[in-house]
Amino acid sequence: MREYEVIHEIFNQCPGNKTRDQFIEEIEIEETPEEWVRKKFKNEKEFRLERVEKEDGTLVIDVMTAMIHQRYTISEI
Repeated sequence: MREYEVIHEIFNQCPGNKTRDQFIEEIEIEETPEEWVRKKFKNEKEFRLERVEKEDGTLVIDVMTAMIHQRYTISEI
């Protein structure tokens, strides 16, 4: 198992409200971080995932589901 720090951001899509919710947690998983995120949304009918790996190894995964934009920034600990 590997340990990761996850910053989860939920972006508010309402015009005039540009705030977002942020959550930080440490997780221990056997699968890859992308598989972990996909599992979280396995029951969503509308699902789009975009991933970017930064030079320092940080993985940024943007998820769109039913007009909700969420971002997972995942770094190995």
